[in-house]
Amino acid sequence: MQAMYSIGSRETKRGFLTLRRQKLIAALVAGVALPGNFAAAEPDAGAYLAARQAGTMNDFASGARFFTKGLIADPSNLFLLDNAVTSFLALGQVDRAYPVARAIVDNGLESQVANLVLNAHAAKNEDWDYVFTALEAGQSVGPLADGLSQGWAHLGQGDIDKALASFDQVVEAEGLAVYGLTHKAYALASVGDFEAAEAVFATAGPEVMKYSRRSGIARAQILSQLGQNEGALKLLDELFGRQLDPSLATLRADLEADVAVPYTAITTPAQGIAEIYHSIAGALRGDAPDAFTLLYARATNYLFPENTDSILSTAGLLEELGQYDLANDTYAMVDRDDPAYHAAEMGRADVLSTAGRRDAAVEVLDALARNYPDLPDVYASKGDTLRQMEKYPEAERSYSRALDLYADESPKRWFVHYTRGITRHQLNEWPGAEADFRAALSLNPDQPQILNYLGYSLVERGEKLDEALGMIEKAAASVPDNGAIIDSLGWVLFQLDRYDEAVGHMERAASLEPVDPVINDHLGDVYWAVGRQTEAHFQWHRALSFDPKPEDATRIRAKIERGLDAVLHEEGEDPIHMARQGDN
Repeated sequence: MQAMYSIGSRETKRGFLTLRRQKLIAALVAGVALPGNFAAAEPDAGAYLAARQAGTMNDFASGARFFTKGLIADPSNLFLLDNAVTSFLALGQVDRAYPVARAIVDNGLESQVANLVLNAHAAKNEDWDYVFTALEAGQSVGPLADGLSQGWAHLGQGDIDKALASFDQVVEAEGLAVYGLTHKAYALASVGDFEAAEAVFATAGPEVMKYSRRSGIARAQILSQLGQNEGALKLLDELFGRQLDPSLATLRADLEADVAVPYTAITTPAQGIAEIYHSIAGALRGDAPDAFTLLYARATNYLFPENTDSILSTAGLLEELGQYDLANDTYAMVDRDDPAYHAAEMGRADVLSTAGRRDAAVEVLDALARNYPDLPDVYASKGDTLRQMEKYPEAERSYSRALDLYADESPKRWFVHYTRGITRHQLNEWPGAEADFRAALSLNPDQPQILNYLGYSLVERGEKLDEALGMIEKAAASVPDNGAIIDSLGWVLFQLDRYDEAVGHMERAASLEPVDPVINDHLGDVYWAVGRQTEAHFQWHRALSFDPKPEDATRIRAKIERGLDAVLHEEGEDPIHMARQGDN
């Protein structure tokens, strides 16, 4: 059973975990189950119902208020206790979550979220005895967190040998070797034993050691401390390429200048435990509900506020949950002098745009462009925002600036060519648009969105229809459940007068996107072409009910009144000679 926020309203969007990931996720967080949606008593029905509504909406601030209010009347209710502690943790208010978590455990109740809060609070206050006492009492955060936390707690008590032994036990656990080895290297580096730390990385081998951003930086710093800057530069190139964000660019510049870069990645046991939570949040993201993943991200922020990677991840989760004000507040935690400030501001611009404040988003991106005039991502993001505002000339200029700045080998180039192609298409600059789409396709030949957009555009223009059909067939084979692409396949067959073949694809597209006005309109045209006039009129009426563009609505009404052949004749096109006569 699940606590309210651990599933929330996103369960149907996420679906079940894939079989491939289930074992890893279980190893990361399995342990004490979260409580179910029950209440021993409901003396304050209004607060209880308001709290439940807040929970389903991921409104953590309202949830914290109403769950707490409910506890005044019913202080032993596990559902209220667990969701109150969850609300406070989701808000990043660990100090307010702590007494609620304490009450849960002191009353002999079970809550994985409460255990997480208490473990984080103990690490923050260097209460290493509590970490062991809690584990002995069965207060689990999850197998991975429990094992690694013991290692860092031993180190907090000054016992490096026991710490290393704990990390080695994690290494032996199935599927967790990379975590045990990485934290073992962090621990050794944190006490200044850089040779032993590098030996852990070096002997693990690429088949085991999968680097995160932080572990890659940590090893580069360790190599620099050992006087091996050339090896550190080679590692950076292998992991991150040559087009780096400002933080990595600064590290690279110091290494190239033969500076002995200090080790700053993980320097304390509290930061080590924070990194455990950050790793769990990263592994959960996309497979577990965002509201649950957020709890580990917030615990990371609490223990390691300087970890800007975690701050950015937390803000992204809040944005996904529709909590735009909280996301903005979280991005604001990144200091202006931090090398990741640009990433935080780009995230803030994205939040503003998603919240409908696109003018404000452009202002943020303009300020970034002044401070980081050579950072292509800023111009690409500005182009996206301007395109959404239908300011196509400005968007095209911004995309062009981004392409001028991206390195030739950058994997981001294809997408900017694609979006600039869309922009040029909107500007009726077809030669430039087609050139961009083909450039994007040369960089990413099997990308279904490019294939579909270019193929469909050629169909609409009546050009290169055989080539267009091949592109769209390839796209449809790649994503057979994409209604828009299946619609394109049916439409190109319609344009090629292959009406009977078009019917099945159009019906499939309409089943995948049942309220899309364009697809329903197309299905009506196809039905007309094969003589199914009654069904054609039905589909055109459906299309009208789904709020098509005004110009499309006018044309659909004309087809309903006079038929498709008459409309085509009025437009100067050849009428369709229906393949079948009669009214089906």
